[in-house]
Amino acid sequence: MKILLVEDDPKTAEYIARGLVEAGHSCETLKDGTDALFQVTRESYDVLVGDRMIPGLDGLSLVKAARAAKVKTPAPFLTSISGVDDRVEGLEAGGDDYLTKPFAFSELMARLNALARRPPVQDEKIVLKVADLELDIARRQVQRRGVAIELQPREFTLLEVLMRGEGRVLTRTMLLERVWDFHFDPKTSVVETHISRLRAKIDKPFDVPLLHTVRNTGYCIHAPR
Repeated sequence: MKILLVEDDPKTAEYIARGLVEAGHSCETLKDGTDALFQVTRESYDVLVGDRMIPGLDGLSLVKAARAAKVKTPAPFLTSISGVDDRVEGLEAGGDDYLTKPFAFSELMARLNALARRPPVQDEKIVLKVADLELDIARRQVQRRGVAIELQPREFTLLEVLMRGEGRVLTRTMLLERVWDFHFDPKTSVVETHISRLRAKIDKPFDVPLLHTVRNTGYCIHAPR
């Protein structure tokens, strides 16, 4: 899943983001509700996780504004405000779940997975396609020409990021940030290694390659031209 986390407490944000990335998901973090609204209306996410007490737009206002802008991304609240009336207010504002702090990370993951399994809202794009390659986000399944392809969690996330950017060149730095949540260069070959593994699974068994290396720039996935 591609997740946007809005949390202004650095330690909490780091803890959640690390756990999500280790579970094979992509997680971007912001601490300001106004920035989050801008981000969620310009880019597609599978889940928007937000605290209620954040700078800029508070959590309730963020979700209300997102819904007004026709953003259908599931939006669970993760907050220390735990009264019954507060939970009702959050759900009526357009939130999809309400988890109070302190929380167990395993419960957070279970709730996010439950949201991902929900039937999609009409016209929500949960199956990505590039030529004859299909990636089903909700079911975590990949196939090409009807042949199932088994991917490890990080490989799945890498392919999802590449397919969301179909036709665009994604640099090594961009992939490190979106797939591994590295905001620095760890000086390893992790990107190259995973690209090689991914190519062996989605391209080599077939006669038409979709994943391309752009010399000295990055990687791009696109249909045959």
